[in-house]
Formats: sequence, structure tokens, C-alpha cells
Amino acid sequence: MPFAALGLPAPLLRGVRAAGYNTPTPIQQRAIPLILEGVDVVGAAQTGSGKTAAFVLPILARLLEGVHALRGLVLVPTRELAAQVETAARDYARYTRLNVGVAYGGVRIEPQERMLRGEGVDLLVATPGRLLDLHGRQSVAFEDIEVLVLDEADRMVDMGFAPDLQRILRLLPKKRQTLMFSATMPPELNKVAGQALVDAVRIDLAPATRTVAGITQAVYPVSKHLKTDLLDEVLKRTSMGSVIVFVRTKHGADRLARQLERRGHSVAALHGNRTQSQRERALRDLKRGRVQLLVATDIASRGIDVNDITHVINFDVPHTPEDYVHRIGRTGRADALGDAFTLMSPDERRDVEAIERFLGRSIVRVQIPDFDYHRRLATPEPRDLHPRSSSGDSGRGDRPARSSSPPPPPRPAGPSHGRRPAKADDRRSRKRM
Repeated sequence: MPFAALGLPAPLLRGVRAAGYNTPTPIQQRAIPLILEGVDVVGAAQTGSGKTAAFVLPILARLLEGVHALRGLVLVPTRELAAQVETAARDYARYTRLNVGVAYGGVRIEPQERMLRGEGVDLLVATPGRLLDLHGRQSVAFEDIEVLVLDEADRMVDMGFAPDLQRILRLLPKKRQTLMFSATMPPELNKVAGQALVDAVRIDLAPATRTVAGITQAVYPVSKHLKTDLLDEVLKRTSMGSVIVFVRTKHGADRLARQLERRGHSVAALHGNRTQSQRERALRDLKRGRVQLLVATDIASRGIDVNDITHVINFDVPHTPEDYVHRIGRTGRADALGDAFTLMSPDERRDVEAIERFLGRSIVRVQIPDFDYHRRLATPEPRDLHPRSSSGDSGRGDRPARSSSPPPPPRPAGPSHGRRPAKADDRRSRKRM
């Protein structure tokens, strides 16, 4: 089915073609006609499946008719996702007269006020906290809002935005269309959905326990104090393109980035303490192939769109199975192949077992031949002067659980292994990342 069969206006079809897309994905095929009809929609689909276009395109089609005013609002949890959605919307609307704007925290608010008070926008992509700041300064009004999107709503709730979302919902017109999209739809979202949507149609293309089929997963048992050494060995022994390494804390991300740099790897760090320009530069360097590794907190598990991520490595096991699904979803996007490795210390075994129960299957355990798993805790590396966090490199030299499964045989070079590196928060968040 081509995009032309979905009932989109000609200027938007031209924008879609210019963006390089010809055939809609399953979530787009099902969601776009429903949204064009004006019904409320709850959409669940795998990460990388085209959710953004699934709601942006029909909203733009609606905004083409009517007056020039702020009539469409998209709420997202992070700056990175806000920038991604805004860029996509601008691309699709390039052959129209619609204005698309973005507002998020961590940068000066005055340029965003000038944008909204000047020529104005038809569609605004915003994080909840900054949107409320702008409303409190009387720089944005909501009386003309016709359609609201809660993108990655589960993440917004998880980051502590539920009170902000409830405030925004009270400020918006009661007569509106509301759309909720996310890669996972856990039970705690039911309350938010009940407040925001009316007679919603549910599109479920991502069962809660499903991950992308093209991702090969493996767990590497190792003592906590040997994680950096093991990671270095994995990076040296495996053919990789662009890699995202996930850690739990901001200090842990900076510390690991320094350690990997001293071992000769090209690294950038991404977390909530970095300035917006630093965060943008880190993503740009990864996309352009200037660095191979991005060491990041869960801020990068959603809302970043970098092609050709061949590997995701969980240096720290995530707190929840849902976070695991989102992390590894950064690879294997758009039907590509990818690998997801998790370094598991003994005290993280229960977290991995919870992930396996969530997935409904076990994940193979792997050991690297000739690696000294019984090495004692060594003297800290020089210049590593930052205090250790609870999820850092410190810990007892526990012996890892041995696996009876032999290491998997090397796979032939293909989309997952033979590729070249890719040429690539909002301050109100209650959860530190």
C-alpha cells in the first residue's frame, strides 16, 4: 500500500517522498486513517517502527485546513525526542505553509517566547515542564488546541511528569482529539489514558514482552570490578560499527567514557548534566562517525534516531524490563540486524531474570575465551578521581556464574557485523538520569 492510498493531501505526500519514504509501515497504515477520522487513538508499536510519522502526518493534514494558530500539541519526555519529532514534522511540512516549533528546557526560554509570540506556530512539540513555564509567562495559549499527542507517555510518567501532564490536561480544551503513542504500554498508563482519551481505538503492534526480531541478545556474567576490562575485550574482539553503551548514572557515564578513552576508544558521553550543545555535539559526532562509542544514561534509550547502530551494550543492567526493551531498540531499527550485550554482575542477576520473565524466554550466557574472570580488584586507574556511585565500577570480586553454553560461533559479515560505522529533560524531571 502506498502513502497515496491513506488519504493524505498532495503537499504532504510530496514531503514524504522528499524524506525518502515510499511505503507506510504497519503502524502508519493502521493509525493514519483513524486519526484522519478524528477518533482518539492509543498506539503501541516497536521502537523504530515509524510511530512519529503515524501521528505527525495526519495532524499536519488536519492543520492544512483552518486558521493559522497553535492547534496541534505534541508532548514528549526529553529534549532529544522533542528535537527529533520537530525535525520530522518540518520535513513532512516543507511544501506547506505550516509552521512547526519546539520548546524544551535546558536552553534559554526567550527565543522560544519570541517564536511563539512572533509569527506563531501551527504545531508545537514540547516537554511538559518548559510548556508550563511558557504558559506561566503568558507566552503560549491553549484555547485553539484541537489535537494533543502524548508521545512516549510511559516514559513521561516514569520520569515524574504525571502531575505536569494532569495540569496541562486541565488547561486544554475538553473538546479535542487525543493520541497516545509509545513502544510499551504498561498497566500504570491506564489512569493517564482514562483521563486524557475518550472512546479510544487501540492499535497494538507491540506486545509488552516482544523485542525486535533482528536483535541478537547475550548476557556476559562478570564481577563488577572487571566490567570495564571485559567491555574493552568485547569491543576489541567484535566487529562493530556505531555502539551505544548504557550506564545507570551520570557520573558513571563520565567515568566510563574517560576509562575507554584512555584505552584508545573514540568516545562521547550523553546524560542529563551535559549542556544542550554538548548533547547535540555527541549525537552529531556519533552520526558522522567521528566517535564510535556513545556512553549514555537512559536519556538515550528513547528519542534519538541514529542509523546503523550495530550494537547496544548494557554496562549496567537497567532497573526495569521496559527500560531494557527501549535500550536495545536503539539497534535493529527498520528491519536491520543488531546485537545487544548485557554485562551482568552477581548482584544484577535478579534484574536479568526479571527481564527474561518479561521477555518470556532466557538469554544466552556467554564467556570470552582467555579472559581472566578471577582477577582480583586492581588499583584504580590513574586520574579517575571522581567519587564512585552506587552503580559504578566498585564492588567485590565475586566469581561469575559459569555457563554451560559455549560461545556462539562467529557470524558471517552481514547487515549486523560487516557494516562501516555510521557517518554517522527537562529540568522538571523527578528522576535523575
